[in-house]
Amino acid sequence: MPLVLRELITAQVAAMMRVLEQSSPGAAARLGADPFAALSTFTDLEVRLVPEVETGARPGNPGCSVAGVYIHDAMPPILGVAISTTAGRRAFTVLHEFGHHLQQDQPMLAGVLLEQPDGGIALEDAACDAFAADILLPPSLVDRFLGTRGPTAVQIVDLWQASIASRAAACVRAAQRLPSPGHIVLLDGEGKVSFATSVALPPIARGSVQSDIGTVREALASFGRAAGRTRVRYRDGIQGDELHAQVVPMGGYLLLVAVTDRAPWLDFAPSSATGPVAPGWVCEHTECGHEFTSYEAPCRACRRPRCPECQRCQCAPRVSEQSCSRCFQRLPASMFTTGSATCSECS
Repeated sequence: MPLVLRELITAQVAAMMRVLEQSSPGAAARLGADPFAALSTFTDLEVRLVPEVETGARPGNPGCSVAGVYIHDAMPPILGVAISTTAGRRAFTVLHEFGHHLQQDQPMLAGVLLEQPDGGIALEDAACDAFAADILLPPSLVDRFLGTRGPTAVQIVDLWQASIASRAAACVRAAQRLPSPGHIVLLDGEGKVSFATSVALPPIARGSVQSDIGTVREALASFGRAAGRTRVRYRDGIQGDELHAQVVPMGGYLLLVAVTDRAPWLDFAPSSATGPVAPGWVCEHTECGHEFTSYEAPCRACRRPRCPECQRCQCAPRVSEQSCSRCFQRLPASMFTTGSATCSECS
């Protein structure tokens, strides 16, 4: 997904709140107290608890960030929430899906989405997360726990424990106050991403494995706590910029907070960014064997990038090929006479 400016998300959520207040005065407070009870009074919506498989929320799915689904073309539209999740996560999810309904149902909000290069897909989902977090965690509560320098991992856990909100909601609310580009990530006991929210950095895929990055590996091996510098892992082994990171336990999960600079838990935290690191590869074609690094998206079939030397991935060629012993080019077999080691142009 493309990056979305924090200012754009904030403006869209503010507009969503105004639309909500105009259509149903006092609804934000009612939704914060009991989202399901409040939404049951909306006659133009239906809320359903459904099996998680019906939400499309699968590990590694780059789409919606929660275990829920919005079915806009039903009559009336349906907010589907995975029944298998916790009460706090269900509350966050139903408000997230309600955010989809507001943005797709109101022309003014939908118009902002259509102005985006991707048609508003990234902005819509980010605004849904922020809207749900704002409803569940009002500013008065957030101000009590998150410091003026930005949130530490410990402060985020304290905020979550003092509220009825889910861990994900606390992460999103805290991300709004990050002092610099960064990530706030929930990891399960194996280091797999359960939820992630990012500011001015590429998003981390839900379901991706981070168990081998420095601070997470250290936290998994000890008592769930670690701090230092680390690089999060994106697709295909690509590692991002080096970040200041802090990991603490969060109710059976690990909470990772990582920022480029001004880390709130450090007295001095200059920018640690040294540029992303691409994974290394070796071309598996025996006549090539070139060693290289690549940021290129891999082939969908073999999951390997193209070798810059021979311009091939690991897939078998569509036509039979042969290497010429004189010009050393890899050419179609039709350019060689039977039994010849040289191509027709070199013969």
